[in-house]
Amino acid sequence: MLGVVRWHAADARGRRAASTGAPRACLRGGGYAGCQAEAIRIPNADGTLLATPERPDDAMIPSLLALSDVMGTGWHAAVSARVREGGTVVVVGDGAVGLSGVLAAAQLGAGRIIAMSRHADRQALAREFGATDVVAERGDEGVEAVKELTDGIGADSVLECVGTQDSVVQALRSARPGGMVGWVGVPHVTELPQEHMFWRNVGPAGGVAPVRAYLPDLLARVLDGSMDPGRVFDLTLPLEEAAEGYAAMDERRAIKSLLRP
Repeated sequence: MLGVVRWHAADARGRRAASTGAPRACLRGGGYAGCQAEAIRIPNADGTLLATPERPDDAMIPSLLALSDVMGTGWHAAVSARVREGGTVVVVGDGAVGLSGVLAAAQLGAGRIIAMSRHADRQALAREFGATDVVAERGDEGVEAVKELTDGIGADSVLECVGTQDSVVQALRSARPGGMVGWVGVPHVTELPQEHMFWRNVGPAGGVAPVRAYLPDLLARVLDGSMDPGRVFDLTLPLEEAAEGYAAMDERRAIKSLLRP
């Protein structure tokens, strides 16, 4: 978090972490366990939080909440994968982060965005966020479908937004020679197959998203109406029903649950 970097501004290592665009990786940094409560004390809030110009309309709350987590993470995947104007992008994962990655790729000017999704509601939102194609297949069939859409080459940029062994391998195999994989899915991986990286010059990048570093740009895009990431919230519940919100997401009855006091 940027607040951690500012707290240790005299520390050269902290300054280097910030200068490389990775303030979340400050060697003297710290954090706190997440929570769901009516109130929370934010450490180093002067540098961690970003104030809106004025009290936002209630309708904007979902998009602002999305910026604090899933949208910033999807954006980090797109930046790490070096999404560029006119480029071809594959997004592995159709959860809230994956869908945010689709939106991020569209905002960064990708010419073709292939969303890998098996669920009709998520496919529809992916298209509304900017996906030009949807691939439901996985494994060899999924890679072949991507190749068919990219003239047999693969994607310039691949966003890995799941973190399982299968999804990471899927992402690496979907990249073109010389392509990049922006990996933000929390890893549950036993090994990385070298044949899909070293011999094809495909590089993975990413990690824990430095969300605070992206917030000024993302907030401006929400405030001017350029994007509406809050649409990933498709279930709203009172705070006391948080367990149901988690169950709905786990059972694929909801993409993302929003809790209100």
